[in-house]
Amino acid sequence: MTRPPHENVATVLVDPAVLAALEVSLMHLDLRVWPMATAPICEDGPRQAFQYRRRVVEARRGAWDDAADWVPAWISFGGSWRQGAEPLPWAAHAALWDELARWGSHVRYRKCLTGVAPLPVPVGVDGEGSGPSLRHA
Repeated sequence: MTRPPHENVATVLVDPAVLAALEVSLMHLDLRVWPMATAPICEDGPRQAFQYRRRVVEARRGAWDDAADWVPAWISFGGSWRQGAEPLPWAAHAALWDELARWGSHVRYRKCLTGVAPLPVPVGVDGEGSGPSLRHA
């Protein structure tokens, strides 16, 4: 039995006031933000986002109550972090967690990755993904 294709993502709650700015800062690191409600892999994105937000806010028993209306999103790793079928390097994890830590009280997350169906990245005219052409060691 083989595992269905997936990619590793971080799941976060983001203050809507900073969502666009966070997305830009992560783009510079070749990390992509996918709001759950509009992600192309979600059949009923708004419902999935509502259920996720409710579940994690309630699980924190008051500690995350300020995030009750925040945007659930996945953060995926761009091609510059990947090396074929090899696991993501620890540098990719560190870059993500360090950047999220900079956003302090505007994001809520657990330091773990989960697998979701592959997220389709737009392809540019050169046939490559539209993200920055960074290469990480």
